[in-house]
Amino acid sequence: MRLALHIGSMHLEHVEKNGRDGPMRASIRDNSSDMTATLASSGFTSTAPWRLSVAPMMDWTDRHCRYFHRLLSPHARLYTEMVTSAALVRGKQLRLLEHSQQEHPVALQLGGSDPHELAQAARLGAEAGYDEINLNVGCPSDRVQSGRFGACLMYEPALVGDCMKAMRDAVTDSNRHVPVTVKCRIGVDDQDDYAGLQQFTEIMLQAGVEVLVVHARKAWLQGLSPKENREIPPLDYERVYRLKREFPQLVVVINGGIGTVAEVQAHLAQLDGVMLGRAAYHDPYLLAQVEAALHGERLPQRDEVLRHMRPYVEAELARGTALKHISRHLLGLYQGEPGARAFRRTLSEGAHLSGAGWALIERALAPCSVAA
Repeated sequence: MRLALHIGSMHLEHVEKNGRDGPMRASIRDNSSDMTATLASSGFTSTAPWRLSVAPMMDWTDRHCRYFHRLLSPHARLYTEMVTSAALVRGKQLRLLEHSQQEHPVALQLGGSDPHELAQAARLGAEAGYDEINLNVGCPSDRVQSGRFGACLMYEPALVGDCMKAMRDAVTDSNRHVPVTVKCRIGVDDQDDYAGLQQFTEIMLQAGVEVLVVHARKAWLQGLSPKENREIPPLDYERVYRLKREFPQLVVVINGGIGTVAEVQAHLAQLDGVMLGRAAYHDPYLLAQVEAALHGERLPQRDEVLRHMRPYVEAELARGTALKHISRHLLGLYQGEPGARAFRRTLSEGAHLSGAGWALIERALAPCSVAA
């Protein structure tokens, strides 16, 4: 297996000649090349790259999670956790850009509100090989608000427009086309009508934005926790549908409360794309099910997907990564299936121990194999 890791201008490779790099991995590499070629040749006019994506989720969608999700869904667009522009530009934390070649197509989500700093961060992301740079205008946490970014920026659409223009200008000299996109809410606080979202969208279009990812809930900036902001404000899918009808030139992707194949298909009848969030993390096999429904792919068995993780896990262990950093993303694979509790318990109790390796994952699989 060849595991290529990118950090800024650095390129690291781990090669394992273990003979386990089978057809599933080959198809993923082929798909990555196809998607990159599509973007480059189309001049960013195709909506296909955004048909299915997995949301950026803090503390969850790290590079190990993204690799796992890629095995489940060769076509889905994956997103990093939010990385602040300050961490990249002022903190010089280029390790935050690390990702593997096998993750593509993969987008870097940035947080910030300074156009100049965001432009520098976007350039670093493009140089690191990301297929898209996305600006977070949807996170309502107090920590994010204190830095003047996230959902509070919906109150400042002109500033967001300046940020987007600066970011787009920064990546235009790239050798390949790197779209710059926005992820936002339908509104914040008492901004509870369509007019606010409409104005925000118009300013994004003027700034050259062509893809808008919309979480179909408004955010309360005070009084609700980030978790409550994902559950309490009611979903308003119709508002997002209306946005697409009134701005047909815009690629509109919907996010929020979507958890079944049927729901994905229903949204795709109205919109260009669907972004799955926590449903894809807590029940990752949903990604394989959606992949099969949308692309006619063979639905792999859960243990088949997991065993295709083995070359990656062993390469990471060899470079000093602890198993617990990888296995935590696997816990939901057998969600709702016989043996799921024993699978989770074995991984949770053993992955943090010194010397934990692939043998632990095989032990975790045993109850599921018996149940099957």
